Amino acid sequence: MEKLSAILEALILSSESPLSLEKICAALGSEDKKEIRRALENLIAQYDERESGICIQEVAGGFQFRTRPEMASWIKKLKGVKPASLSPAAMETLAIVAYRQPIVKSEIESIRGVDVSAPLKGLLDKKLVRILGRKDVPGKPIIYGTTKKFLEVFNLKELSDLPTMRELRELTETQEAPEQEILSFEELPEGTPGAEMPKAPDPSSASEEVRVEAPPEDDFAAGADGQEEPEVERDPEEDDVS
Repeated sequence: MEKLSAILEALILSSESPLSLEKICAALGSEDKKEIRRALENLIAQYDERESGICIQEVAGGFQFRTRPEMASWIKKLKGVKPASLSPAAMETLAIVAYRQPIVKSEIESIRGVDVSAPLKGLLDKKLVRILGRKDVPGKPIIYGTTKKFLEVFNLKELSDLPTMRELRELTETQEAPEQEILSFEELPEGTPGAEMPKAPDPSSASEEVRVEAPPEDDFAAGADGQEEPEVERDPEEDDVS
């Protein structure tokens, strides 16, 4: 196809959200996904080679134009405002939902040890968390999960790109460890504690399988214990997020 790169650029730029490979193929009237993906990869490489201020990234199950991270300081000067941020409570709540979804409010509170009504409502308002349905247990508590926007904000292709528990533990240990001479494993004496790194659990195995019962439209307000849950608008485009 002539000028395929130019067409791909136009399609991705005109899309308000990451454009999936399936939608690109549908717009082009082509069923050859391999050919389109190769063209996309070549286009991405071209932007990388010329070190442009913008790039094409694969995030949230699609392709999107983005500014490069090293341009952040200049963009902040142009915008003149601080980027949006999340409170520690909201970040903790979001992390629990991301790793343990599908999850209900009572389970989040059991992990955090505090009420999560306020941070959960804030995450719903920011469309980082969405309602998946209701758990098939007494009380029919609302089930929560992350959204497509969550993947966009945190620059993830899919949920499996989240760092593992082992990677998080190693990062924490690196930040907390005092400055000292670094030894390789070969230099450690036999029997040294920590010479062997234990295998971290798979975070995806933490969530038990549940049956999700789709709630009626007028029934989203009731929570697990009969208390009022935050009312939110559901984004129909989020329904295809895994």
